[in-house]
Amino acid sequence: AEAMESDRVHARAVIMRDAKNGEDAPTSERGWLDWLADCGVTAISGIDTRAIVRHIRDAGAMRGGIFPASMDEVEAMGRVEAEPQMAGADLASTVTPPEPVILDGPGPHIVGLDTGIKLSIVRQLRERGCRVTLLPCRSGPEEVLALDPDLVFLANGPGDPAALDHVVGTVRELVGKKPVFGICLGHQLLCRAVGLETFKLPFGHRGANHPVKDLATGKIEITSQNHGFAVVGPGGEQRMESDEPVRWETDFGTAELSHLNLYDRTVEGLRLLDVPGGTVQYHPEAGPGPHDARYLFDRFLELAR
Repeated sequence: AEAMESDRVHARAVIMRDAKNGEDAPTSERGWLDWLADCGVTAISGIDTRAIVRHIRDAGAMRGGIFPASMDEVEAMGRVEAEPQMAGADLASTVTPPEPVILDGPGPHIVGLDTGIKLSIVRQLRERGCRVTLLPCRSGPEEVLALDPDLVFLANGPGDPAALDHVVGTVRELVGKKPVFGICLGHQLLCRAVGLETFKLPFGHRGANHPVKDLATGKIEITSQNHGFAVVGPGGEQRMESDEPVRWETDFGTAELSHLNLYDRTVEGLRLLDVPGGTVQYHPEAGPGPHDARYLFDRFLELAR
């Protein structure tokens, strides 16, 4: 439970090449397969997972399913095709808390719109002494401002940012009134709130080995990523040609590219220059590591002081 990033398992299935029902982690209370079964997660092993990865790399992200061998292929495909596409999916509303969560602390008051926040992010804020209030993501700007936050935090979470107009509208009313900082989905939501666009990647960024360049320092960080959408560049481009901190003209003044993905040259972060705010697309908290980017919590908390 200590390693959990959520209150429950959200994966619907696990596909593995080999499966061992071991208790390798020091905190394990039961075997891996026993744990999956207890959580109600379907699992299958003996699969050529590299072949699946290569197929997705070439054909793009897609829906899929795990079925018993006795099921007719046509029926199985019909069930897969009946599943909703990720584009246009408001999944954040399915994971947001029903009521506010309040965590006291002596430091700055951080109010977050919880679209599916990882507990590692909360831990990083709490380790820095922050008082944290997490609101349901459908909370309006009046509810946020009534709490008088020192900084508004936009969390990570699942789904398509273009389907979250209710959150974007709230954020738009907060920009310029309070400092705003977003991670992952929160990065995309803040970008949309200031008038920028997002697009669906052919296949998402998944894993803990993505090199990202901090354009202010020239430092290259190895980052943890888990997203399927990205922000469109200032000229409408999906891939940035230059390593320079190019700028957008937004509805709230100028924004500057702060971080760049060195795998596919997509936008990994920006700074708002005329109002207090900024974002990163990747996960600086990175529960299991790498921890190259945890300094970003300190950088953005400076906005709250």
